[in-house]
Amino acid sequence: MDDRVREHAEVLVDWSARVEAGDQVVMDVAEGAHDLAVAVAAELGKRDATLLTTYGSSEVGRAFLRAGDDDREFAHSEPKLAMLEAADVYLRIGGGRNTTAMADVDGDRRQKARKATTATREARMDTDWVSTVHPTRSLAQQAGMAYEEYQDFVYDAVLRDWESLADEMANMKEVLDEGSEVRIETEHTDLTMSIEGRTAVNSAASVAYDSHNLPSGEVFTAPHATEGEVFFDVPMTIDATRVKNVSLTFEDGEVVDFAAEQGEDAIADVLDTDEGARRLGELGIGMNRGIDRFTDSILFDEKMGDTVHLALGRAYDACLPEGESGNDSAVHVDMITDVSEDSRMLVDGEVVQRNGTFRWEEGFESA
Repeated sequence: MDDRVREHAEVLVDWSARVEAGDQVVMDVAEGAHDLAVAVAAELGKRDATLLTTYGSSEVGRAFLRAGDDDREFAHSEPKLAMLEAADVYLRIGGGRNTTAMADVDGDRRQKARKATTATREARMDTDWVSTVHPTRSLAQQAGMAYEEYQDFVYDAVLRDWESLADEMANMKEVLDEGSEVRIETEHTDLTMSIEGRTAVNSAASVAYDSHNLPSGEVFTAPHATEGEVFFDVPMTIDATRVKNVSLTFEDGEVVDFAAEQGEDAIADVLDTDEGARRLGELGIGMNRGIDRFTDSILFDEKMGDTVHLALGRAYDACLPEGESGNDSAVHVDMITDVSEDSRMLVDGEVVQRNGTFRWEEGFESA
C-alpha cells in the first residue's frame, strides 16, 4: 500500500474527524475506495473506536432510483436513520467506478428522492461528519489526468500543514465576520449580498473548525438579500450532467432568471427542487493553493485559490446566529467562478481581493 494512503487515513481520523476512544463510527465506502477504507479501519482500531462499514455505490443507487412506476414515491430509510442517530462520527470515503453513473436518472425522481432523505441527511449532519475521496482511475479520467499524476494531485491537496493554512485563512474569516456586505465583480458578474449577522467558517478540514471536507481550504459564510448577476465559468458536473457557463440573475434574494451554455436542464432541476433552492446558502472563498488546477470535482475545485463559489440551497448552521434558521433546502449545489483575472471582491466597499490576490498577500494591488 502506498504510504500516502496511510497518511491520508491518519489525517482523516486525527485532524479531520477528531476520533476518540469509544466513538461510534459509521464509514460509508465507495466502490473504488477499498485501500483507503482499510487504512482508516486500522487507524480507528488503534484508537479503540467502534466501526460499522456501509457500502455506497452510485450504480446501486441508480438501479434503485430508476426502478418502478413513473408515479413512484420515496421514503427515508428507517434503518439508516437509526444508524445515523446512534453515530458519533460519519466518514464518507468517496471514489466510485463511474462518475456519471446517475446520468440517465430522471430529474423528477432525483427531486423526490432528495426530499425523502431529509431526515437522514439531518441526522448525518448532527454527527462529526467528514467527506474525503480516494484517488481512482475514474476520477483521474474525469480530471483529464494520468492516474499517477492524479494521485500526486490528490495527496498534494490532502497532506498539508493544516494548522498553518488555518492561520492564514483566519484573515479572511475576520474580514467577513466584521463585514456587512460583499460585492463580487468580474467581466460578467456584478453581485452583492448581505453577510450581516453571519459567522464565517475557517474551513481547515477539521470538525474542530466546523469543517467537514478533506481536503478543504476555504472560508465560507451564509449570505442573504442577494442582488445582481453572476457568471460561473468553471465547468462542472451536476447530477451526472456536464454543466458549463451558467448565468444566474437574483432579485430580492431569489433566482429570477438563469441560462447555461451546457446542462441547462440540470440547473432547472436544481432550482425546481423546493423554494429554498432558488436562494443562496453559501458564499465560499477558495484558499488552498495546493490545488492548482480544475478537476471537475467540487471537493477540490471549490477550494482552489483564485476562485469564489456560491451554493444554491441549504445554509450551514455554523454560519448562523444561535436560534436563527437560514435558507433551508433539500439541495446544496455549488458553482464556481474563476477570479484570477479582471476581478474584485469588496467587503463594505473595501477591496479585499483583486485578481485572485488577497490584500495581505505579496503582489496585492489596492487600485
